[in-house]
Amino acid sequence: MGSAGRGQLKAAGEATPLSGVGFLTVAEVASIMRVSKMTVYRLVHSGELKAIRIGRSFRVPEQAANQYLKHAFVGTG
Repeated sequence: MGSAGRGQLKAAGEATPLSGVGFLTVAEVASIMRVSKMTVYRLVHSGELKAIRIGRSFRVPEQAANQYLKHAFVGTG
């Protein structure tokens, strides 16, 4: 899991215990973003959206989904 160590997720320069992290399924992220599950899988595989693999499934930390949406927001006008 990188330099954050086992059981912790590196977020905004500090370690956060995983017990305090909410995780979303790929289907939940797709629903929130109003895109297909395949689009979410592409984002995960390209590294644009952080996720962890549990068995054959991916789980996306809520903070990672929120951060992705915040940075992807395009203002008009």
